[in-house]
Amino acid sequence: MGLRDYDTYPPQEPFSEIGRKYHLRVQELGAGVPGEAFAYGDDPYQEVAVFVSPNPNGAVVAFMHGGGWTNGYKEWLAFMAPPLTAAGITFVSMGYRLAPAATWPAGVEDAAAGIAWVYANIAEHGGNPDRIFVGGHSAGGHQASWLAVRSDWQQLVGVPGNVIRGALPVSGVYDFTEGNGMPLRPRFLGDGSANAKDASPIRSIANTPPFLMAWGDADFPHLIVQGEAMADALRSSGAEVETVCLTGCDHLEASYACGDPEALWIINLLAWIENNRD
Repeated sequence: MGLRDYDTYPPQEPFSEIGRKYHLRVQELGAGVPGEAFAYGDDPYQEVAVFVSPNPNGAVVAFMHGGGWTNGYKEWLAFMAPPLTAAGITFVSMGYRLAPAATWPAGVEDAAAGIAWVYANIAEHGGNPDRIFVGGHSAGGHQASWLAVRSDWQQLVGVPGNVIRGALPVSGVYDFTEGNGMPLRPRFLGDGSANAKDASPIRSIANTPPFLMAWGDADFPHLIVQGEAMADALRSSGAEVETVCLTGCDHLEASYACGDPEALWIINLLAWIENNRD
């Protein structure tokens, strides 16, 4: 089926001012980009959108939207597809259930199930299931990084332990424990006292696939600090890590840069994927 209309989804939390700005802008950027939706669960948010390449090279980028774990749609990321599919990459935007209706660990369980769907089905859309790279912006960057560094979910969904060949978080969140710099405890964590540590990729590094990490130079300050700390922790654990500081980009503009063929993120991403073919 084609991509959903936004009004076919169950209601979300009201947008913040920044959320509404982003929602309107990405609709403009992604207008007219064709994609096909597939369900990996029964909830309307448990869907992926696949954007095929006219000349696929096998590489797959599976990406998750931001929105503070309380907002967002897989359709938001249609704007990212054109420069990636033009370069031979099969692009997948993965939806997931949102807080407060769904709390920890529902989001990462959905992300894992989405990756399992990609692994099982992406060959039919020009992708190679052995060349899956996972990324996300903001809350999506958190979930992508959590999947990439953990080793306790793959068997549960029937995928190889090395199914993720690399991680691409943009303005991600990596630490929810005390002193992380965040102004509020995110609602998706619920009430469990142990959830903050379990949800923190920086506290959970067991796998070390290559990482390409990005953030804007005008991003939220605590995200820059967290990104630098996560990069250091990954390197200390043995991972190959590249970081990209997106000049002139705030938190939203860092996302918009992911669909700009002239932007530093796309240029670095294409070279990084080529360098991580095996």
